[in-house]
Parts: sequence; C-alpha cells; structure tokens
Amino acid sequence: MVDPTLPTKPGHHRDSGYANSDSSVVIGDFPWYEMVWRSLRGDFKPLAAPAQGYAAFAKAWSVPVDLARIAQRPQEPTVTWLGHVSVLLQVGGLNILMDPTLADFAGPYGRFGAPRMVPAPLKGDALPPIDVLLISHNHYDHLCDATVAAMVASGQRPRIFVPLGLKPWFDARGIAKVTEMDWWDHADVSIDTNGKALLQPLRIHFTPAQHWSRRTPFDTNASLWGGYMVERQAGAKEAWRFMFPGDTGYSADFKTVRERLGPVDLLALPIGAYLPRDFMKKMHVNPADAVQLMLDLDAKQAFGVHWGTFKLTQEAFDHPPRDLMEALR
Repeated sequence: MVDPTLPTKPGHHRDSGYANSDSSVVIGDFPWYEMVWRSLRGDFKPLAAPAQGYAAFAKAWSVPVDLARIAQRPQEPTVTWLGHVSVLLQVGGLNILMDPTLADFAGPYGRFGAPRMVPAPLKGDALPPIDVLLISHNHYDHLCDATVAAMVASGQRPRIFVPLGLKPWFDARGIAKVTEMDWWDHADVSIDTNGKALLQPLRIHFTPAQHWSRRTPFDTNASLWGGYMVERQAGAKEAWRFMFPGDTGYSADFKTVRERLGPVDLLALPIGAYLPRDFMKKMHVNPADAVQLMLDLDAKQAFGVHWGTFKLTQEAFDHPPRDLMEALR
C-alpha cells in the first residue's frame, strides 16, 4: 500500500513543469507588458560601452586558442574558455563541452537576438572531437541552434546530457545519444567517442540551480535547469572535481552540493548579466554573490564566465571583473 502522506514526486516537479528548490522563488512569470517596458527602458543591453570601446575590450580580453594543445586529449585537467558560458574541459583523455554558444547572436538560429561583441575564438565546425556535450538549460545564450547544427554537420556525435524535458529538442533535429537528467542524477563515462577506454572514468552529476527555462512564449519552465559537476575518480580520497553551475541566482543549493558531493577543485563561476538588480537578482548572481557561491562550494580555484560577450544586460562589459575584485576584497 502507498502511504498517501508521502510525496509522489520530487519537490521541484510540477504538473506543468519544474520549480526551484526554494518554492517561493518563482521566475519566468513575467507579464508581456513588463518585458516590453523593460526592453524599451534599456534593461537588456549595456548602458555604456566598455572603456576604450568594444574593439579594445575584445583585444585586451582575448587570446587565440592553442589548437595544437586542445588536439592532444590531455589526461590532466585543461580548460579553455570560449567566451560567455562556453567551456571546453579536457580531462582523463575526454573532451567535454559545456553550453556551446559560438554564433554571432544569442537568439533563434544564431542570427537574431543579443549581438555578440567579442568574436568567438572557434566556430562550431572547428572544435576538436567532443566526447560529451553538457547543456544546462534551454535559454538561447546556452543552447545555440547554429552552434549545435555546425557541430552535427562537421560529424560530431558526442554523448549529450540535458535537463529533464529537453530531449525532444534534440529528437526533432535527429540528434541521438541524448540522456535527460534530474537533479542529483549521475552518469559514468568510461569510453571516448572513438570507443577507446579511459584510464580514469569520469562521473557526471546534474546539480540544482536557481533559475528558469523558456524557449518559446508557450513553454515557460517546461524543462528543467541546473549545473554539472564532473568528477574524476569518483568517491576516492584524491577525487578531482570541476563545477559548472549553469545560470543561477544565489541560493542554498550550493551548500547542499558541497555537502553531498564534496569540495570543488575548479569552478566556472558566473559573474555577469546581473543588472538591473531588481530583475536579475533571482536568476543571476552578481560578483558578490559569486564569491559567496565559491565559498559555499569550498572551491580551491575559480574563473569567471557569463560576461563580456553578448549584449544581454545593463552592466558594461568591463564592469564584472571590476566588481569581482571589489567583492574579493
């Protein structure tokens, strides 16, 4: 007999989709007129250009990708930041790509939406062989039609992990090897895309975040969102852990991640897209929140992502590192 007092599904599941761990934090229920008003007011683009302009900013903050290095499949962790939230993690002989958004716009088909102001260091058809593709949620600046299409056209056939509810997007494009994950699910990866066994198998955990999802006007929070922890030698005392939180506001989720999965060795820390604060606070950490998030995860090292690439929010492109230095002090 089933005890009627026991929950029949996880607390973040809803009949119409998904919710945050803190059920009082509801994101995505914005009335259309508020979005129009905010857009006309300028909430979704920088209020000023970076000092010296965008070209100077791009030159100061960009370096060419070392193509020979990323072609080597290193055993020891190597990370290449490809702008915004796109991260290539190479560890244990495996190439793991996260939220690749390498098109000229963060929007439908990579041709509309927020313009890219710092050129992508690589295009989707110039990536090294990708064994694992991780998608944190379905917003256009994290799941890019054009980049995924370019990867597929170039012959990439990675194993893909996505949040619950997002597999149909890939099914509609004929893309196989897609696994949906709920919060706290994990999967072990022991071979690369060429069928070669790894010396050190990896475990991929899907972790909670405070955010929301929407791809069209009709699917708000119909798919889940979250982050990923990649763990080498899972469970061992000398385990190495990389954390990619995805988009998130500050919440108690990260203390829970630390308690359940252990301290983080390297953290891809979101530090941008935080103004205006009255709108962005629930969904995007600011630099001060980011530092606290790093402390909550007991992370040994971190590097900033989710900034300085697309015209998304009010802060100037060069403000996140400035505000981060203040928060660190």
